[in-house]
Amino acid sequence: MKMQRLVMAGLATLVAPALAAAHPHIFAEARLEIVSDDKGEIGELRNVWRFDELFSASVVLDFDKNSNATLDPDELKEVGQTVLESLSEYNYYTTISDNGKSVKVNKPDSITVDYKDNQLLMMFAVKPAEALPLKGKLSFGVYDPTMYTAMDFPTDDDLTVVGDKIEACERQVVRPDPDEVLAENKDTLTDAFWNDPTGTDMSKLFATRIEIKC
Repeated sequence: MKMQRLVMAGLATLVAPALAAAHPHIFAEARLEIVSDDKGEIGELRNVWRFDELFSASVVLDFDKNSNATLDPDELKEVGQTVLESLSEYNYYTTISDNGKSVKVNKPDSITVDYKDNQLLMMFAVKPAEALPLKGKLSFGVYDPTMYTAMDFPTDDDLTVVGDKIEACERQVVRPDPDEVLAENKDTLTDAFWNDPTGTDMSKLFATRIEIKC
């Protein structure tokens, strides 16, 4: 049952693609730090996700084994492990573009979960699956390809860079206007996208991202 709830919540979006396409059912505030290493490459992407109280309460309901209305350390660990396995199919909601080429990420070592002020927090780092030098135009973002979970960056400062190499590059946060996206891509946003965004992976056009030029 607890796995099913995470699935239905969008953390392991394996069911009901048509329902997921309708509108977000879960809301999370995100923070993303893009870290460069001494070699002038992207070392890792550090994520912090804070989920809405309604979804957080549903997770407590399913994982609170001792019924103390909170999540103890072992229960938090179980949530993290469940999400770690569930999101691998969806690239951990991470989108990376290397001069127009999509780049996958490796499975993180773990996902740390906390529960504070009635909200669930998840913290983890992912590394690009291939070498990603700071060269040309790079783009980074976090989004749910099924559109079931709305990942929001409250301020532009929540999309940031860390490291001397990357801090020397030009960068800007891009928040696409939905109307402009629809107008610019009317020929490619087909019925397949609206019926099953997972299958087309085009919902990333609407996602907030940070663009870096080096």
